[in-house]
Amino acid sequence: MVLNWKTGGVVLGLVFFLAVLLVKPIGVSTQFVILDAIIGNVAVPDLITQTDDGYTSSNAYLAKSDGKYAANAANPLNYSFVFVLAMAVGAFLSAMARGGIGADERKLPAIWYANYGDTPVKRYTVAFIGGFVVLYGARLAGGCTSGHMMSGMMQTAVSGYIFAAGAFAAAVPVAIMMYKQEG
Repeated sequence: MVLNWKTGGVVLGLVFFLAVLLVKPIGVSTQFVILDAIIGNVAVPDLITQTDDGYTSSNAYLAKSDGKYAANAANPLNYSFVFVLAMAVGAFLSAMARGGIGADERKLPAIWYANYGDTPVKRYTVAFIGGFVVLYGARLAGGCTSGHMMSGMMQTAVSGYIFAAGAFAAAVPVAIMMYKQEG
């Protein structure tokens, strides 16, 4: 099953709108910090402690915002964390609906093969490096593209528009450098 990009864009927009309207703005990069805190609390059981006022942590980052991050790590079945897990499950289900995961030429753009061939190691390496750079930048900026750009623009925040302009100003030259050969 192939979803038309226009239909997919409208569906994505509606999902974002409903999420913002019914729950809260979408942002996911903080949930990677929460996952780290969950793992860290298993390794160091007193990393997160419960107080009369809520939760706190010996880690300054987790203790900030009145212990909100520590509370989310102590009780991970919250909207944001479940949302991130659902995104991973949804991506997997989407891949399976399109015929599975593999190096089939019909599943990747021709421009990828023109520049990098069909070696899965290259594909996974580039995906990992790209994901690492994006996640590092998201934490450095205090939020990710879904929080800053998509949810921010939906709320007509000037910072969302500025972030979007900066993201595209960086993405276009990087894409030109990465994909020198046409597919």
